[in-house]
Amino acid sequence: MVDQKNNSELTDAEAELYDRQIRLWGLDSQKRLRAASILIVGLNGYGAEVAKNIILAGIKSVTFLDHHLVTAEDICSQFLIPRDQVGNNRAEASLARAQNLNPMVKVIADSDNIDNKSEEYFKDFDVVSVTECTIDQMKRINNACRKYNTKFFAGDVWGTFGYTFADLIAHEFAEDIVQTKKVRQLGAGEPINKDKFEKVTVTIKSFEKFVPFEKILDASNLPKDSDTYYLLLVLLNFREHHKRSPLPTDRSTNILNEEAKVIIEKYNLCNKLNNLLNGDFYAQISPVCAIVGGVLGQEIIKTVSQKERPHNNLFIFNPSTMCGQILRLS
Repeated sequence: MVDQKNNSELTDAEAELYDRQIRLWGLDSQKRLRAASILIVGLNGYGAEVAKNIILAGIKSVTFLDHHLVTAEDICSQFLIPRDQVGNNRAEASLARAQNLNPMVKVIADSDNIDNKSEEYFKDFDVVSVTECTIDQMKRINNACRKYNTKFFAGDVWGTFGYTFADLIAHEFAEDIVQTKKVRQLGAGEPINKDKFEKVTVTIKSFEKFVPFEKILDASNLPKDSDTYYLLLVLLNFREHHKRSPLPTDRSTNILNEEAKVIIEKYNLCNKLNNLLNGDFYAQISPVCAIVGGVLGQEIIKTVSQKERPHNNLFIFNPSTMCGQILRLS
């Protein structure tokens, strides 16, 4: 088994509340979850889905960091914010409903700008998850997390498209493997000349290394049938250059196509992105937030509990097929 992070026993109330998931992933994993402090940067619809999943899992504490104000568009996908909170800070507006999800989890709201946080700020967290950040911001935060051995996740949703990224640095975990075991049958005290096979589940310890976010921005070793990766580059570079996501008002302009043109020419893609660029990337759609945010929430739970193999390192939700793809880039 993987070494426990915290040996303190669960209270009777915690054991009762988390009974179902303790049966699913074990008491040791639940103890690790209860000891974890997590930072979520960006409380859009996707960020709210991530928050919901980890709060219900029973972590120790979660901090919401977001300096943005609630807009009418947020109300369409961000279920933690009441409708009468438009114009207020997103982190603070999300606090009450998030706390009601699980009173045993400490929920903190911070309305500061991520750019005002020093490297030392991130050392107090076990996991940092960011969304709505520029490439430069993600690089800076990821480097700070690596310095203090903090697990780093990034992700976002643009319309029907979304992604998650994980940098767990060096991660050890326990994994259940099903194996076939040969059993000799006995008859009247004597072996029968016929072997019997049965399946058994064994738990093994595994280890994987991860790369920082900046390494996945190089498409030189991209697997085949990975056109959605280039769409991710288009949208990440759009935010880097415009400091925002595409807006519904951009539909009638060529601003997104101009960004795509740079990526198409750089990687000689010809017509590979034509169908994908016809999609809807101009708002957060609740079902897609639920899917992609659910994936990242599960990855955080797997990481903290040290149970099961995590995605290494990029998950992309394809808007054309409505399916997910895992890419290992370095």
